[in-house]
Amino acid sequence: MSKFAATIAVANTLLFGTVAAEESKPTIVLVHGAFADSSSWNGVVNHLKKEGYKAITVANPLRSVSTDASFVSDILASIEGPEVLV
Repeated sequence: MSKFAATIAVANTLLFGTVAAEESKPTIVLVHGAFADSSSWNGVVNHLKKEGYKAITVANPLRSVSTDASFVSDILASIEGPEVLV
């Protein structure tokens, strides 16, 4: 399964498994792994935005597990409303 298809599958499971009465769509937060950078999510972000989602990518610093987790946590704390972390 491609990265895009897997991301959409995870997002659909998380999004449609929540309360349907929510009016606003969540912000999709995409974090890259060790052998990529945030631009690797550009295609996914374009598709999500076409579907009306706010999508952001995180430039993971790749320093240590605790440093990276703290960095991503700070970004998540700055987002208002529901969010889905991929």
